[in-house]
Amino acid sequence: QVQLVESGGGLAQAGDSLRLSCAASGLTFNMGWFRQAPGKEREIVAAISWDGGNTYYADSVKGRFAISRDYAKNTVFLQMNSLKPDDTAVYYCAARLVRARSLTEYDHWGQGTQVTVSS
Repeated sequence: QVQLVESGGGLAQAGDSLRLSCAASGLTFNMGWFRQAPGKEREIVAAISWDGGNTYYADSVKGRFAISRDYAKNTVFLQMNSLKPDDTAVYYCAARLVRARSLTEYDHWGQGTQVTVSS
């Protein structure tokens, strides 16, 4: 069973930056970040393919967020810049444990980390 452990969440002010990390305990392929705000459905934020060659970003974060991965550390990162109050949510790391074409479908999840952005 692969464990995904997120870190890096916290409190920020509008315009600040935060970097989320997700450390995987085993082999993963495509990886992504999702978020869920109170009263809203979980939505995909960003994703990266198993080889790092393809990425996906939600329109709401394009140009502000960047996803990357460190294969040596088996970790995926989400650099969040120019944060807005609308970015407030619980952020979840997700992984596919088999090779897959889709960057938006996942079956393995972390426990989540809270990001709160004040105006």
